[in-house]
Amino acid sequence: MKDRITFKQINQLAIPAIFSGIAESLITLTDIAMVGNVKENSVEALAATGLVGSLLSGIIWIVAQTKTSISSLVSQSFGAKKLEEVKYLVPQALYFNIFLSLVILLPTYIFANHIFGLYHAKDTVLQFSIDYYRIRAFGFPLTLISLTLFGAFRGIQNTIWAMKCSLVAAFIHVFLDYILIFGIEGIIPAFHIKGAAYASLIAQFIMVIMAFYYYFTKTSFSLNPGSHIHPFFRKYVSLSFNFILRTASLNVAFFMANSYATDYGKDYIAAQSILMNIWLFFSFFIDGYAGAGNAMAGRLLGEKNYPKLWALSKDISKYSILVACGLILICFIFYGKIGSIFNQDKNVLLIFNSVFWLVLLMQPINTLAYIFDGFFKGMGDAKLLRNNLIVATFFGFLPTLYLTDLFGFKIYGIWIAFGVWMFLRSFPLIYIFKKRINYF
Repeated sequence: MKDRITFKQINQLAIPAIFSGIAESLITLTDIAMVGNVKENSVEALAATGLVGSLLSGIIWIVAQTKTSISSLVSQSFGAKKLEEVKYLVPQALYFNIFLSLVILLPTYIFANHIFGLYHAKDTVLQFSIDYYRIRAFGFPLTLISLTLFGAFRGIQNTIWAMKCSLVAAFIHVFLDYILIFGIEGIIPAFHIKGAAYASLIAQFIMVIMAFYYYFTKTSFSLNPGSHIHPFFRKYVSLSFNFILRTASLNVAFFMANSYATDYGKDYIAAQSILMNIWLFFSFFIDGYAGAGNAMAGRLLGEKNYPKLWALSKDISKYSILVACGLILICFIFYGKIGSIFNQDKNVLLIFNSVFWLVLLMQPINTLAYIFDGFFKGMGDAKLLRNNLIVATFFGFLPTLYLTDLFGFKIYGIWIAFGVWMFLRSFPLIYIFKKRINYF
């Protein structure tokens, strides 16, 4: 048996996962770019879209951990050649996630004004945030359904189906975004920021329809949950709960960053909205390689092939850092033009350009954090990842944010805090992974 998984084999999972992963980020970036260029209240619309986009991405990252859990369990069963054992687990996870989505939808819809008030959003920014969110919130059930199905696909080592669903949805969204935001004179009225939300909702619905098509025609799974609770269901809920706690800590960092930026003024939160969503785009992009590591780590763990797992970690780290450096190079080449894609306000662009370089230079460390996150997710070690992110957030990010704010660093301080956070997320995981593999 070869001791390494080839670059081609890694990319067969990673590249489709990249396209699938960035689709949600592209939806929000498209919304930001278009509403940030409307004629009236463009800065306020940009700030609101960025705030909601950041909140949605944070919530989706939380609930996406259920996808990680089902992927981990399915991939380990796949590697052990016992896939039949989880045929009832997948539909049970699906129904559980639909229930979870309703638990999120109802209170956040009702209390949207209080939620964005916590971000210190006021006046037009607050109203735009509420309008945009209360439409996009209905996408939570659709998102959780698609994530569950994508997790099952990844578990059987297929990321192409999720890619196809996500890309079709993203293209439809861009088309609808333009029409519904700006309107067609005499035919379709301009819905402004609400149009962006409607476009997202329609695109998500189409993505779910496509995902069910692949689920029913290409896999052995069904919607039959069986007559008894699956033996792995408790483990699935436990994994999901720990992954959710972990990602809730991530959302604390997002919330505090946006809250501080909003306090600095509307130009700062507008610039922060662009920076955060570009960072999220990078993260979702790199998460494609993390997703490949997730699927392969679970399979190799099921096979008990530890030398191949260690070789895989080194190869994926190398490839993903090269990809991150390529993205950084592109951004530096077009440095002066990127911000203007999203907004034309001089003050916003000045703030954005003054700190964007810092966001870019952090990406290699951010990449390693995501890659080893993916490995430990595939191995099902939710408690380690939970504890790691709690430490990084509460003992790294928050103290740094407070101190840099105290010294008047403003938006620079926010991203210095994120740098500390990324460092604490990445290198401890690398050390523990190496130690554990040597133990095996």
